Formats: sequence, structure tokens, C-alpha cells
Amino acid sequence: MSNLKLAMAVISGLAMLLLVGPSAQAQQDNQLNPQSSAKSQVSYSKHSVRQKQASKPRQDHATKQNAAQDTRVAEATKTESAKQPHRLILQVNSNEPAMMNLTLNNATNVAQYYRDLGEPVSIEVVTFGPGLHMLRDDTSPVKPRIEVLAMSNPEISFKACGNTQENMRKAESKDINLIPQATVVKSGVVRVMELQEQGWSYVKP
Repeated sequence: MSNLKLAMAVISGLAMLLLVGPSAQAQQDNQLNPQSSAKSQVSYSKHSVRQKQASKPRQDHATKQNAAQDTRVAEATKTESAKQPHRLILQVNSNEPAMMNLTLNNATNVAQYYRDLGEPVSIEVVTFGPGLHMLRDDTSPVKPRIEVLAMSNPEISFKACGNTQENMRKAESKDINLIPQATVVKSGVVRVMELQEQGWSYVKP
């Protein structure tokens, strides 16, 4: 019986050695070779640094590309804005010569201002009611001035209200002739309204 117990004890001891042995051996190897572990850590660190350094130039390149694209868009927008003409409506509905001359002064000044800047401008003088006398061939107090102005400022145009012209024809029982620089529109008021709806600036002297 004692021999049996002794044999079992020996077998148990051998089993413990087999289980503990590999783990202890691994710990012993790590203790004996600390340089190998350190080298692995250093190698991993260098790899991470190289990855960061490689990704940084790509990020910088993308940032520069985005900045260049933003600049091109801004320049294109600025160029497109410069091509867009300035547009002005000047209304005349009075038969007063002073009012007509003031309108012509404003038109001339605006045209010259944008000509000096090299920017396009369109100016439309719209007459209706008593203001139609400005463009009547027989009653216009500013007829000579409009003739000269039209030759030197093609960006300025003159519109006459067709409704007013017809009413004057009926009232005076004669044809109402206009100066050559005038163009007839159906309604002067409607013309002003439609131009404003298209974004034209409106000024009444």
C-alpha cells in the first residue's frame, strides 16, 4: 500500500512539472533576453513615426489643393461680378426743364464714373405723363443736349410712354413726333416696374 502511494505521488509531481515548465521557461526566456523585447518595441515605434511622417505630406498637399481651389472660385466669382453690368432707371414725369437737365446730368455722371472704372453700365431714361415733352420733337427743351449726349454715351437710352403719346395725340388732334433718340414702349410706368423686377436700380430726380 505504501508503494502505491509513493508511485501516485511521483506521478503527480511529474504532472506539475509538465504544466509549470513551459510557463516558467517563457518567463525565464523573457528575463534572459530583455534586449529582444526592447528591440520589438523600438521597431514598432519607428514604424508608427514613419506612418505619421508619410501621412503628413499627404494632408499638407490636400490642404494646399483646397486653398488653391478656393482661390480659383473666388477669382471666377469676382470676374463674373465684374462682367455683370450696372443698370440704372431714371424716371421723368415732369415738364420742367430743370428736372430734365438734372436727369441728363445724373445719366452723364453715372456713365462717366463706370467708364473710368472700366465697368459696363446701362442707363435708361423713361418718360411718361408730362415728362414725355422731354422726347417730343416739337417741345423738348433739351433736344440739342440729348443729340450730343447720345453720340458720346451709347450706354444711355431714352424710352417714351406709348400711352402718353396716344393721349397727347387725341388731346391735340395731331401726330406727336419724337426725337430720333427715343424708343416707344407700351407703358412708361410698366417699363419702370419690369426693369425693377429684373434688378435694375431706380432713381427719380
